[in-house]
Amino acid sequence: MDEVVRIVEEDGVGHKEPIVIEGLPDVGLVGTIAASYIVEKMGYKEIGYIESDLFVPVMVIHEGRLKTPFRIYNNEDGSVVVVLSEVAVPPKAVYPLTAALAEWFHKIGAKLVISIKGLPVKNRMDIEKPEVFAVGNNDDALRELKDKQVEFLEEGFIAGTYAMMLWECMKRKLSAISLLAQCYPVYPDPGAAASAIESLKKFSPKLMVDVRELIENAEEIKLKARDLMQQTA
Repeated sequence: MDEVVRIVEEDGVGHKEPIVIEGLPDVGLVGTIAASYIVEKMGYKEIGYIESDLFVPVMVIHEGRLKTPFRIYNNEDGSVVVVLSEVAVPPKAVYPLTAALAEWFHKIGAKLVISIKGLPVKNRMDIEKPEVFAVGNNDDALRELKDKQVEFLEEGFIAGTYAMMLWECMKRKLSAISLLAQCYPVYPDPGAAASAIESLKKFSPKLMVDVRELIENAEEIKLKARDLMQQTA
């Protein structure tokens, strides 16, 4: 029987224990904006894609080239893998997608899986620099967060792809965390993405990305991401 979600590797991951960064459309599009910015600024190489009959039948065009919206990237030495999507994940695809990704992360021997998402706050207009909180899925992940001095989300709940990703990774004994950046409830939020990237830097010297351009071009990024935000909502 065919797999419901297929992860296609066009090139292998060049490292035995990579850190995986995951950015999928969610509130504020924080994950998608952050992951796309890292890939662009650091010049990561596209090594694969994800496909499924459950996804919306959409392709994207970048610099005249046709691309699948669900893509996988790797940095130069292979120590960082980035998974991103430029289209919303349909509810019926959440379970098979997160299970397939977690299985693939296990296969490539991921050292740590970091998902980036937004944490909607009503008073976002009054917050100059969004705070970032974290959730870990096991004792090792919690120790990592404590060591890196990232503030825990003590109480609450998370839903959707990130909640299931933490769970699917835990089932496979993979350490995973979610970084939740305070964001606008209904608008794309490059400022929140910048805060998330600043927190990411604590986990690997390979993630030293300058976020100034992300903040300076916030309005332009918001306009570009508007359609995806509506789709995600």
